[in-house]
Amino acid sequence: MDTERVKKVCVIGASGKLGQYMVGHALERGYEVVGVCRERSVPKLAAFEGRITVVPGDTNDPEVIRRAVAGCDGVLTVLVPWGVRQYASGTAQAVLDHARPGARLVFSCGWHISRDGKDTYSRLFVLGVRIATVLAKLVRAVELDDQVEACRRVFASDTRWTVVRGSSLEEGESQGLPVWSRHVGDPVLAGNLTRRVDFALFMVHALTDDTLVQEAPAIVGCRTPGALAHAGGSHT
Repeated sequence: MDTERVKKVCVIGASGKLGQYMVGHALERGYEVVGVCRERSVPKLAAFEGRITVVPGDTNDPEVIRRAVAGCDGVLTVLVPWGVRQYASGTAQAVLDHARPGARLVFSCGWHISRDGKDTYSRLFVLGVRIATVLAKLVRAVELDDQVEACRRVFASDTRWTVVRGSSLEEGESQGLPVWSRHVGDPVLAGNLTRRVDFALFMVHALTDDTLVQEAPAIVGCRTPGALAHAGGSHT
């Protein structure tokens, strides 16, 4: 997609840390921005007052999403597996149902999502995901299985989607656009660490990168040892 064709962008989950970084990157590119977040989180967007349109409401509410994405050329969605009420899959479905035909849809999730089953995970990573899934269900706070379902729906759609799979995140100044691979286990991803501001940068970048259409890139910071060791390769 030509950059000039992206004029208006919706950020779903705009009040979170990742969402706020995406709003900032989108504004820097000159996009008109619509942000969606729960009503009680609207004050977190005070720094952008007068610069963006805020649509308050649950992101898995189809009517909220319908209003927010109207006329948008791109939709950036943070797939948060809150609670035990299919929040992530409900959000993804609402975006798939109501985004305009041809819009670029970019979703965020973690490395634990696999599109084709060819990802290779360490035993420690697998154990960590299993423990987190069990504990989350016990406290009824997070539903990781629903994030898997959300991505399954995205993968099955014929829209212009990208699912960005993030490594462990840290705060800090931007180091530049992360590098990526189609599969976890690629040596380029060995660093397993990305600045959150750069995760957001990759999300916004994906809006105008047609090579990422219907891809599920696993990303890592461009200054990690694995990324530096493979600099000049095809993972860009």
